[in-house]
Amino acid sequence: MERMKELIVLLNKAAYAYYQEDKEIMSDHEYDILYDELLELEKDTNTILANSPTQKVGYTVMSNLTKIKHEVPILSLDKTKEIEKLKSFLEEQKGILSWKLDGLTIVLTYQKGELVQAVTRGNGTVGEDVTHNAKVFQNIPLKIPYQNELVIRGEGIIPFSEFKKINDSLEEGESYKNPRNLCSGSVRQLNSEIAAKRKIFFYAFTLAKAEGINFKDSKIKQLEWLSQMGFTVVEHYEVTENTVEEIVQKFQKSVEKNNFASDGLVLTYDSISYSDGLGTTSKFPKDSIAFKWADEMAETTLLNVIWNTSRTGLMNPIAVFEPVELEGSTVSRASVHNVSMIEKLKLGIGDKIKVYKANMIIPQIAENLTQKNDIEIPKHCFVCGGETEVRALKDGKALYCTNPNCQAQRIRSLCHFVSRDAMNIEGLSEETLKKFVEKEFIKDYTDIFCLEQYQDNIKSMEGFGKRSYEKLIESIQKSKIVALPNFIYALGINHVGLSNAKLLCKNFKYDLEEIKKAKEEELVEIEGFGEIIAHSIYQYFHHEKDMELLGRALQYITFMEPEEMEEEEKLHLHQLSFVITGDLKQFANRKELQQKIEYLGGKVTNSVTKKTTCLINNDTTSNSSKNKKAKELNIPILDENEFVEKYLSIPEM
Repeated sequence: MERMKELIVLLNKAAYAYYQEDKEIMSDHEYDILYDELLELEKDTNTILANSPTQKVGYTVMSNLTKIKHEVPILSLDKTKEIEKLKSFLEEQKGILSWKLDGLTIVLTYQKGELVQAVTRGNGTVGEDVTHNAKVFQNIPLKIPYQNELVIRGEGIIPFSEFKKINDSLEEGESYKNPRNLCSGSVRQLNSEIAAKRKIFFYAFTLAKAEGINFKDSKIKQLEWLSQMGFTVVEHYEVTENTVEEIVQKFQKSVEKNNFASDGLVLTYDSISYSDGLGTTSKFPKDSIAFKWADEMAETTLLNVIWNTSRTGLMNPIAVFEPVELEGSTVSRASVHNVSMIEKLKLGIGDKIKVYKANMIIPQIAENLTQKNDIEIPKHCFVCGGETEVRALKDGKALYCTNPNCQAQRIRSLCHFVSRDAMNIEGLSEETLKKFVEKEFIKDYTDIFCLEQYQDNIKSMEGFGKRSYEKLIESIQKSKIVALPNFIYALGINHVGLSNAKLLCKNFKYDLEEIKKAKEEELVEIEGFGEIIAHSIYQYFHHEKDMELLGRALQYITFMEPEEMEEEEKLHLHQLSFVITGDLKQFANRKELQQKIEYLGGKVTNSVTKKTTCLINNDTTSNSSKNKKAKELNIPILDENEFVEKYLSIPEM
């Protein structure tokens, strides 16, 4: 009984963190093990305690969004890791096997052909109204031909590619652990501007209500009809008892190639009438079951724990172990997240550990079999030798380098300052910045605006010359006229990403002096802010060294007028970067196309980099150096027609 109570506390704490705070305090693997243990104890004792997660769906909704009660409760699914269970579930029935997408379940309601409501799953009984955000999803139809009431369920997801882009633009401490948490945090924003900029997609998986349509007693027909209405439906296949194993294997081969997260499959009966006749238990529908792949475990030996120092001083521990094969690839490293995780796993060099890939993708340590517990937390930073300290954060203890002049911090801080969403200075790669720092051309970010004094030195450096130098200085000059939110984001204030910088500026009417004078109690009142962000901003603008640097920077900076900035952001190609090569047909020459792109807010560069939006080349299959570079960096190569259709399908100048 005591163990049951302990498990209920642990699992409910994890559920609260997952559903209400958009963070994880334990992996899915750990949660499943503890959940199954509790389920077995309840069966053995024939006792179910109040507040048991086996009797609830999700967690109590707590947010400022409007609460909406679901007409029909959204239950979770019973689950299995055994294919034989899927076969016995089907018996003589025909079924549908589809992805179990790992995002945020949303219910859409249409009336008279228009989207009128979008509600999150919430706790299964009561969800949150997120209609304002659903309307800015990438692929939700706002109008459909069907005029009666339509209710469908689906999953909101953010692809891995977008997840990486968004996380790269966020501060440490503000970044998300996985696409599911990012999607949940984005969909539940009060400000739809944030959701609009994060490419959220909706995949329909269940038609709950649509009167007057003959679906011939088939859920597959329902999905086909939804597709005809303009909805993107989850990938699915018809299966029988004899074919389900083959289709499971087909899905399994796709997992690592997918651009979206999934945590298994869903099997449901195709027959609508048969499903309706089964009813539900208090927690699960009887017509569907979830299948989770048994995590492929490998036992290996821990060789080392290395610590990478970030630009904020956070030192991230990485476990290095003897290479093992998992899910078709060789892995030898896994993030251990923080000091708390090292202590929890009781790690030691030479330990026998079990590793797996979470959702068949991300390497994780599942268990430490020998628990030597002798990993020493470094007392000095491996980059600069400065002293370290352990700090308590919201998700556990973390190690920080305390030396503000640590080169790792300085280089990464400078990289952030010149990045696209910050000051957008081209020509200052991480390697170039390292060289400039080593030669003491740059000691802090204000020195970037004074590089002209080192003209001869820079021109004589390897990889530089007159042309490279002139392009760099031109880019620096352009950067001196900047939008205030981008400048504040460039400063690298902890927990302040670009979206928060924009909210901050709008709240204080784009007046930097007012922002500098703001009190914490004023900052915490800004919609979307909390005590941590407010404190971080206040501390920054009341730190003597930071204010000294800011004062120097303002000698060179001119801020755009808010109206000018907002107009620029409305431009069709704002902040997109293109490279043009080869002969053109629709345009007289490259210069004409370049002028068109720049007129619409975009920019044209000569070389393909990871910042390039796409390469424009009518010979998309050529082996030119630009094509090769684009392929190497996974940059799209579009011919002229494709480019015009995708980016210029707006009224002519």
